Amino acid sequence: MTPKMAYNYGVVSADLATVNSKKKHAELQRFLKLPKNQSFFLFGPRGSGKSTLINNNFNNSKTMLLNLLDPVLEERLIRNPRLLIEMVNAAGKSINHVFIDEVQKIPKLLDLVHLLIETTSLKFILTGSSARKLKHGGANLLAGRAFVYNLYPFSFFELNNLSLKQVLEWGLLPKIFHLRSKDEKTRFLQSYAYTYLKEEIWAEQFIKNLDPFRYFLEVAAQMNGKVLNFSNIARDTGVDDKTVKNYYSILEDTLIGFNLNPFNHSFRKRLNGKPKFYFFDTGVVRALRNILNVSLEESTSLYGETFEHFIILECIKLANYFRPDYRFSYLMTKDGAEVDLIVERPGKKYLFIEIKSSKNVSEFNLNTLAKLSEDFNAASSLGSEALCFSNDDCKRKLTNGVMVYPWQEGLRKYFLKG
Repeated sequence: MTPKMAYNYGVVSADLATVNSKKKHAELQRFLKLPKNQSFFLFGPRGSGKSTLINNNFNNSKTMLLNLLDPVLEERLIRNPRLLIEMVNAAGKSINHVFIDEVQKIPKLLDLVHLLIETTSLKFILTGSSARKLKHGGANLLAGRAFVYNLYPFSFFELNNLSLKQVLEWGLLPKIFHLRSKDEKTRFLQSYAYTYLKEEIWAEQFIKNLDPFRYFLEVAAQMNGKVLNFSNIARDTGVDDKTVKNYYSILEDTLIGFNLNPFNHSFRKRLNGKPKFYFFDTGVVRALRNILNVSLEESTSLYGETFEHFIILECIKLANYFRPDYRFSYLMTKDGAEVDLIVERPGKKYLFIEIKSSKNVSEFNLNTLAKLSEDFNAASSLGSEALCFSNDDCKRKLTNGVMVYPWQEGLRKYFLKG
């Protein structure tokens, strides 16, 4: 949450040191480190903690805050974008940072931000929960004058004393950790899905008809982590293929999920060419599927799917923070043999990762992984490591060459820094 402020024409300021000082997790150190001497964009889904992270890192009265979720301020700046320059001029040397929250609401402001970066010593902090208007509206993205960062919901490793079951069932949005009862958590996640529909999609006028998109979201949640068949989804949703593809594009642009594309390499087997789509949080998917009241029990298919989703999200988050040059895909051959995650690491062996929720993974379960990794090694100079992240309690090397890691140990070794 951001502070309420009184706006006087030409002057606006806020003491960010007072913001969120009493909130749980306000003192928590996120993995993402932000620069103090450089302008930057910070993107992330709504509720991922962007404002709290800024407030905790730029907590002094020399930061000007412009919260575009405030409809009065938003309307004034839409009518007169140059008001930004007047505000900055009025503040003078009393500020060194300008924090514009939800900047995508007024893309034209970025032209003035560009001008101010060129003509003043001010640094700009530009946050948003949607890149769609910036991406498709030809907005000025400051031509390298501002770095770009992404923030996700918590990583498992940013928190203490979490149970895996809790994370799988409720996800890792920061707000979840302020709520105690199951009923409160359920209502929050259901409300989050509704708010997303109303505020991120309908209010921003990304679509003209909300009902088909609502049906699509339910179908997309059912298809989470599965190979996409746009024709089937279009039939279930009641729209055409082109509209379904546009809907998925909206989900990506509003940071509610991402495509995991099929592995593309000069590999001797014919590979499947369709992407998978993953929502950004396990709890949000369960809300969209209306299964928040379904307990996740080990050894069930639902538990296995959710565990796989969670591990892939952790890999993506940690790589984004610590190893941004990593690239991710999945592998599926024409006859259906599959590897859950392929990680391309520049100058290093590829990682072929299979994700298993069981506690005693057998060699038989991983023979396909071993064979595909072996085939790749014969076709590539870099080669690959065949890994399994599981609920096993100890690291093992199988006779087929696959290394089995307890999932926390595997994530630490290959994705955490240091």
